[in-house]
Amino acid sequence: MPTFPDVRVADPTRHETLTVFPLFAQTGSDLSYLLCDEAISAGSVTVEEVSESGSVPTLLVDNRTDSPVLFLEGEELRGAKQNRVLNTSLLVAANSKTTIPVSCVEQGRWRHLSRHFVSGSHSSSKLRHILKKTVSRSARAGHGHASDQGEVWKEVGRQMESLGSHSDTGAMADTYDSFQGRLTEFRERLKYPEGATGLAVAVGDKLVSVDLFDKPSTCRKVWDRLLDGVVLDALEAGAGETSADAGQVQTMLAELRDASWQQAPPIGVGEDYRADLKGDRHASVLVRDETVVHGSLVSG
Repeated sequence: MPTFPDVRVADPTRHETLTVFPLFAQTGSDLSYLLCDEAISAGSVTVEEVSESGSVPTLLVDNRTDSPVLFLEGEELRGAKQNRVLNTSLLVAANSKTTIPVSCVEQGRWRHLSRHFVSGSHSSSKLRHILKKTVSRSARAGHGHASDQGEVWKEVGRQMESLGSHSDTGAMADTYDSFQGRLTEFRERLKYPEGATGLAVAVGDKLVSVDLFDKPSTCRKVWDRLLDGVVLDALEAGAGETSADAGQVQTMLAELRDASWQQAPPIGVGEDYRADLKGDRHASVLVRDETVVHGSLVSG
């Protein structure tokens, strides 16, 4: 079972309807790994279709480094035959080729734009909720880390319509690209606080996500990208006066620690645990050497 460190909830920062609570924990993690966007940019890791004909729910990762590489649930990969997002957080072993589970977020394209993928944005909390809920259901049924692709496409289209965006190929990426100015604005107002190992995010008075990492350096590197997804949630919500408080975050963290965790067959190295909580909330934890590399919870 995963063991979570004690977490301190710091004072929040707010911009419009979005509230971010930095989380601090003394983890003492000495795990060594690379983040996928860094490794892909350096050319030491490549992500491509599993074959020339391709397969919508799977991609092939070639890790040519001497370190594991961390991919995060909801991370977008752009290129190849269509854009995808990661179904779950996973560590690809050093010097290995691994098939990873993904979902399509570009329904109207099935042709190569490039051989390899590049890193993109990060999924909204609403899309992550669909991923975590349906992937957990699939894992419990013994069908691997598969999502409900129809629900994913439906959510991408719903958000695009809600925000008045347009894409010839139904690409989630086009929605993000059309709001780059707003994303930059929120990043500037909600900057990473040094030493934080996680964040809890609320839209209005509703906590929508919690993410915990094993060390500050990882949290710092992924902070802005995690924010991008929830910024779109906030833009959808519009103006509002109410906001969440630290007590709600503490309650959610307690529920995360006390959840009835079920182990699922992992992808790559490490251990994968999943739990369903009351109120249509779903959680997962990636553990390596008894350390929580990434634990997360999302609300419907």
